[in-house]
Amino acid sequence: MKLQQLRYIWEVAHHDLNVSATAQSLYTSQPGISKQIRLLEDELGVEVFSRSGKHLTRVTPAGEVIIKVAGEVLRKVEGIKQIAQEFRNERKGDLAIATTHTQARYVLPGVIKHFMDSYPEVSLHMHQGTPMQIAEMASNGTVDFAIATEAMEHFSDLIMMPCYRWNRCIVVPKNHPLTKLKVLTLEDVAQFPLVTYVFGFTGRSKLDEAFAEKGLNPNVVFTAADADVIKTYVRLGLGVGIIATMAYSDVSDNDLVRLDASGLFKPSTTKIGFRKGTFLRGYMYDFMQRFAPHLTRELVDEAYSLHANKTDLDDLFKDIELPVY
Repeated sequence: MKLQQLRYIWEVAHHDLNVSATAQSLYTSQPGISKQIRLLEDELGVEVFSRSGKHLTRVTPAGEVIIKVAGEVLRKVEGIKQIAQEFRNERKGDLAIATTHTQARYVLPGVIKHFMDSYPEVSLHMHQGTPMQIAEMASNGTVDFAIATEAMEHFSDLIMMPCYRWNRCIVVPKNHPLTKLKVLTLEDVAQFPLVTYVFGFTGRSKLDEAFAEKGLNPNVVFTAADADVIKTYVRLGLGVGIIATMAYSDVSDNDLVRLDASGLFKPSTTKIGFRKGTFLRGYMYDFMQRFAPHLTRELVDEAYSLHANKTDLDDLFKDIELPVY
């Protein structure tokens, strides 16, 4: 059994069983991959993939377990490389982050700019996706860090730490009827068509919960994953926008009126996390603390040690006053 063979079955499984696409991504030949997979199956005495002619059709039950373990082995090998790199040059390496558009567009730019100024030899790679995709990328080792608000709790192998709290605002064109009200209520907002985030994005669940608790059935006419897209359609008169507060700019969005909605919805908490077993290099600790100043190296290490006990992990952060956006 060779590491190369484990890499091949892992990559094929994550390229929708497309050996040709896998070969292109690994800069090798399709026949070479197929041959090595066959040799591995012959050695193990079980098929990892079912076939129809020359085409792979599905992962076998045995293959699912083998591929999962192969992923763990490959991550441990990568961890060994990271340890060696840390001792060779602690300020050189790679950092991969998965996050949502809101974080990438409105929260992270300043953090990343200062981080890259301090670590010019670190290559930073940003992946955007849904919260579920973000969690999956962190869980399977595709990225080092996941930054998101939703879906993280579904992955027990992720160590998630709170960074800051935030709420929503209402955005409407100037002279909209909602701008005339002295006190804004959910009942007022529910009278108009709504433009907001796709379910599962940027704390959307808190929005739905608020309307449900009041017995209201809002008319959501348009959803998007991108706050800039939401604001565009508010400008077109499609409806009342509900976005994360940090997604409104007093400069670029001054043609819209922002109405405070913090009293209408429960706040959400954005978290940063990594997969248990990840070797954290010095600059990774530094990035986390730049993003959330309370996440010192000592606190992160303690969170790691408490990961198996969710109650203790929650208690670790309960007295920390998070920033509010």
